[in-house]
Amino acid sequence: MTHVDERTARRVAEEARETAWRLPSFGKQLFLGDFRLDLIHPHPEAEKKMRRTGEDFLTQIREFCETRVDARIIERDARIPDKVIKGLKELGAFGMKIPEEYGGLGLSQLYYNRALMLLGTVHPALGAMLSAHQSIGVPQPVKLFGTEEQKRTYLPRCVNEISAFLLTEPDVGSDPARLRTTAVPDGDDYILDGVKLWTTNGVVAELLVVMARVPESEGHRGGITAFVVEATAEGITVENRNTFMGLRGIENGVTRFDQVRVPAGNRIGKEGQGLKIALTTLNTGRLSLPAMCAGAAKWSTKIAREWSRVRVQWGRPIGEHEAIASKIAFIAATSYAMEAMLDLSSSLADDERGDIRIEAALAKLYASEMGYLIADDLVQIRGGRGYETAESLAARGERGVPAEQLVRDMRINRIFEGSSEIMRLLIAREAVDAHLSVAGDIIDPEADLPRKAKAVRRAGGFYAKWLPTLVTGPGQRPGAYADFGPLAKHLRYAERASRKLARSIFYAAGRWQGRLERKQGFLGRMVDIGAELFAMSAVCVRAKADDRPEAYELADAFCEQARIRVGELFDRLWHNTDDLDAELAKRVMDGRYAWQEEGVLDPSIPGPWIAPAEPGPSERENVHRTVG
Repeated sequence: MTHVDERTARRVAEEARETAWRLPSFGKQLFLGDFRLDLIHPHPEAEKKMRRTGEDFLTQIREFCETRVDARIIERDARIPDKVIKGLKELGAFGMKIPEEYGGLGLSQLYYNRALMLLGTVHPALGAMLSAHQSIGVPQPVKLFGTEEQKRTYLPRCVNEISAFLLTEPDVGSDPARLRTTAVPDGDDYILDGVKLWTTNGVVAELLVVMARVPESEGHRGGITAFVVEATAEGITVENRNTFMGLRGIENGVTRFDQVRVPAGNRIGKEGQGLKIALTTLNTGRLSLPAMCAGAAKWSTKIAREWSRVRVQWGRPIGEHEAIASKIAFIAATSYAMEAMLDLSSSLADDERGDIRIEAALAKLYASEMGYLIADDLVQIRGGRGYETAESLAARGERGVPAEQLVRDMRINRIFEGSSEIMRLLIAREAVDAHLSVAGDIIDPEADLPRKAKAVRRAGGFYAKWLPTLVTGPGQRPGAYADFGPLAKHLRYAERASRKLARSIFYAAGRWQGRLERKQGFLGRMVDIGAELFAMSAVCVRAKADDRPEAYELADAFCEQARIRVGELFDRLWHNTDDLDAELAKRVMDGRYAWQEEGVLDPSIPGPWIAPAEPGPSERENVHRTVG
């Protein structure tokens, strides 16, 4: 498939969307100006048995990490030692999300994420390996969409075997319509051919979930389809173990399929359901990333607190200087909010009281963006010691604090499992769904006049009922949310801002109509406002549940900071340089300013006189491994 036009790509993405809303959603209503606090408050509580099981496992994991895991070795060797992987298997860490009836621990989403948070602070490669295996690898799609036979076959194996998820290709990232890996029917089998890139766990996995395109033919509806594939199958080659700026230790590679025979019984779901399966799996699977980010943020708070008290400059601890104090306040308040978003979204998933696809996506987007800012601020607080490696610090007798490593490791979270740019578009699509549903034929260029007229009448009825609800609400009543004490004012603000956001979306939909989907700057800021409002709501609910003065203080500080950011985002909805930037970018790509690039060298293009670099130790390990 050499070319896919924009309309086809959009159709493929739309067909994969879960369009039904069988359960209420706080996030969905938030963008409609309907601040349904009752959907998240009171904070869901885990069942006593589930809580006891989860706490016992966290105790075991903590003891294991403190006594048998040396993060310095993982970072130095860029590998997780075999004995560590073996120990995690013995603890049941590879089966945290697998139901007990299939041999797993059957942990709740809440405690699964808390385990990842703890493991990720030891070394993020541990969390990445376990989450890639359980959040998006074989266990989750088989548990959600597999037949009973597939569950009995694969879930017990996944308690002790590593799995990987293979979707991305060298020329295919967030646009699955261009997927090239094929699965051609051949009797009772499918024949897989293609190349998959950035296959986390793919280098060491024993089971794979592979997304491939089945050609449409007689008896086959075709489309992107999900398969469980044995990593030892003949024709599978791991061609490279990739290395990155951070996350040293993850087993990420390039995997080639050459005439790989896969039984039809290994297909998950129906033909053409692969992308829907992947996206549904990610609805909760994405929460593993904010878990890692929240853990990193909590650790950053600890390091910032400790260092800012003992480092003295100009006669005072640096934490008493306003420039540093603002960073400490941001780190502490935001880390509390990130954990609040994570725990709330996880608990809602366990409680099954609502559809959390928007909440999970907002948590992933917000935690990955804020987590990176926290990491950067921590390096700044630590100064030169923040830029120096932990190994170098320890070598000269200081405490080996891996602050620079944190920056390298955190950077990928803004790209993993949906880049921030793609996440904003995915959330925006759900946020404007109500408007598109009533105005679809109005803005559809292929719709005829009768269809457009009918759509106009339908839209008129919808907006006649909806718009009046955006005029007033609880946020304008001084006594509203009084049971939240000093935090009530922030919930009233969030309610008012929710209605203001909904009015802004309505105005934008009327102004740009079908062109709204191209206004990615507006859509991104719109989503960022929603993320801040969700974070404010989550932190208020969390503080009330914690019911201690310190929690109210952190929540109040966070909300004050968030309100300033929300105000700036609202202003930038309409006052920005988006059009100017788009035009300038086009000129840059056309080469109009290529003259400005003169006077530098490009190290990625070595001169013909330079001999090829001698491979380093890590490169020598990138050997081809043919399986089967």
